[in-house]
Amino acid sequence: MPGAATVRTRLGVIALLVAGNVLGAELTDPYFGEAVYYAQQGYYFEALERLDVELAQHRGLDEPERDALYSHIGQAQFSVGDFELRYRMHHRAGRAIRAVLEGDVDEEVRNDAAFRLARIHFQKDQPEDALHALNRINGRVPENISDDVEFLRANVYMSLGRPSDAVDVLQRLQGSKSLQGFSEYNLGIALLQDGRQREALEQLDRAGQVKAEDQGTLAIRDKANLMLGALLFETADFSDSQRSLDRVRLEGPFSNKALLRAGWADVSAENYQRAIVPWTILVEREATDIAVQEAMLALPYAYSKLNIYGRAALLYGQAVEAFSEELDKVDASISSIREGRFLEALVREEIRQDKDWVIRLRSLPQTPETYYLMALMASHDFQTALQNYLDLEDLRKKLVSWQSGFDAFEDLIRLRRQYYEPLLPEIDSHFRRLDAQMRLRLEQRQNLEKRLQGMLTAPRPDFLATADERILGTRIEGLEARLQASGQAMDTGVQLRLARLRGVLVWNLETDYHARLTETFKHLGELNVVVDILQTQYDAFVRSRQAAMHSYVGYEIPIQRLRARVTEGLERLNLLMASQGHMLETVAINELKSRQQQLETYQNEARYAFADSYDRASKAQAQAKPEVQAGDGAAGEEQG
Repeated sequence: MPGAATVRTRLGVIALLVAGNVLGAELTDPYFGEAVYYAQQGYYFEALERLDVELAQHRGLDEPERDALYSHIGQAQFSVGDFELRYRMHHRAGRAIRAVLEGDVDEEVRNDAAFRLARIHFQKDQPEDALHALNRINGRVPENISDDVEFLRANVYMSLGRPSDAVDVLQRLQGSKSLQGFSEYNLGIALLQDGRQREALEQLDRAGQVKAEDQGTLAIRDKANLMLGALLFETADFSDSQRSLDRVRLEGPFSNKALLRAGWADVSAENYQRAIVPWTILVEREATDIAVQEAMLALPYAYSKLNIYGRAALLYGQAVEAFSEELDKVDASISSIREGRFLEALVREEIRQDKDWVIRLRSLPQTPETYYLMALMASHDFQTALQNYLDLEDLRKKLVSWQSGFDAFEDLIRLRRQYYEPLLPEIDSHFRRLDAQMRLRLEQRQNLEKRLQGMLTAPRPDFLATADERILGTRIEGLEARLQASGQAMDTGVQLRLARLRGVLVWNLETDYHARLTETFKHLGELNVVVDILQTQYDAFVRSRQAAMHSYVGYEIPIQRLRARVTEGLERLNLLMASQGHMLETVAINELKSRQQQLETYQNEARYAFADSYDRASKAQAQAKPEVQAGDGAAGEEQG
């Protein structure tokens, strides 16, 4: 398949350039570069697929130092663990990274591996093992992870119940640009856990005023302000609590909670008029949010405290209707999940290509099952389970693709057999004849070389005679034999002439011997060049002949085995997907039922409050009528 080979070669060149820029080194192995190229695009399965094959071939070589991967073997082994970690293969990633730690690698690479191993343990809720891995870091640490190492160390200390140690580490990270906002917020939490309430509040206040532009830092700043406002609210410092909550952005991820908390801070300070402002903003937002639903009850409550019972009754009535609609949504969501539509929505390709795909699920048509699951789907545990399901779905697609590919391979092999089998017998017949001639010539050349080597120690001028000289010598010998056979006495003049001719012949052979020997070795060298070319062509033909045969012979059994493995893998995968999907559906339905109970509680409260507000509004109106009538009568008497 020359086309595929060309594409693969071009991709390898591109991969070398990209991987070289990423790793900061000149790459010589295109397959390692291709793996890094796929990893940079987020295709970690494809990257592992290629790198595992390359490493397996490298380990199977008799002379691995001659392989192009040899100069990158340390980085390749480290990359395996890195790719497995990013693909959430924590067990395999841990083994690969431990191999790097125990191997003869550069100090920075070893420290980077220890950091990644610590992060694996921390993600698996194993803080003791994470701290042990961090303690193995010593010497030079890569500059791009130095702050991340200390930040992870602080988080490990907090997980181990050592907030004072975390405070010491986080204080050194204040001002870090890569951790801006996060180090400040975590320091406030560590101080809070350490029982240093006043310092914690001051630190959270600083974290809530960090200047930033990126969304991550802005979000953590909002979270710091929300936390500070909640802490101040609990200490009855309602004015400072309100000031902190006012710093939370109106369009941020914590805005709904901040608006709700701000309203309650005003209510606690008995400033009901001011509480109406944030709650009025909040009730206009997405009705599925729990903070919005609570605001639907809080807003009419504030109006009732202002004795505006008519407005309160109207808002309570609207809340009852809204909760009824939301309960219908919850019922539709539960029914949709039980029909399997929830999992179908999760695996939609156009959604998963967007990094904010969880949020976009709510805007999809015909997906009521996602209305009340945003908070659940944003949780770490659910995300981990969900990502496992999505990985299983991706793997299922790959297995189905591989399964259909076996038919293509078998068709390709059949076409190759039809093409080569009629041609090979005739080619083999010609090759056997040429091979016999070649072997004869090579044997003659070896004999010639052996004879020339012997002439270096035992000169033989007659071996270097030309064809004319050989003919002349043969004619002289023939004349001498004829004269001797005639039985007549040879004429002295004839004998002298024959002796003179032989002497000339011998003289030429003796005097030109060294020049002729040198010329012969020169021609032998030229012959060696031709023989080498001939041998190269011979080897190329043999390889091509073998490749032609191997391109369609011996594939039946391996394909059958692979087909059986893929089929077995699909069966196991379908069982795993069914189990994982059922777990996700069960968790989602339980979450929806919990929200359903909460909505029913809110609805009952709204109905009771509606009735109470309506009664109060009616009484107020009834009390107002006699006063109006009395006022009208007094005016009539005065006029009379």
